Amino acid sequence: MPTYEYRRPDGTTFEIVQRISEDALTHDPETGVPVTRVLFAPAVHYKGSGFYANDYGTQKGNRELEKAAEAGADAHDDKFRKQRAERQKAEAAKPAPKPAPKTP
Repeated sequence: MPTYEYRRPDGTTFEIVQRISEDALTHDPETGVPVTRVLFAPAVHYKGSGFYANDYGTQKGNRELEKAAEAGADAHDDKFRKQRAERQKAEAAKPAPKPAPKTP
């Protein structure tokens, strides 16, 4: 459940854990003073590799990334071509299907 921050008229704040579906508090649960919810930007976490890989860094780093991508693409293409050739050989070795008998 998310934690929400509320501000009292005197400027002090407090946090409370609430469900998203619950309405915002209008009064402090301890003192009964009117409160307003404080809105702030959510935290964004980028997880994993690859974020901003080609936006930042030195030109040398970008060139190395491009070379690695090309080498990986070539290896992938070779593997794909071999698999396709094997499939075509297997299909060519299969006997042709017999035509369905015609009914009058």
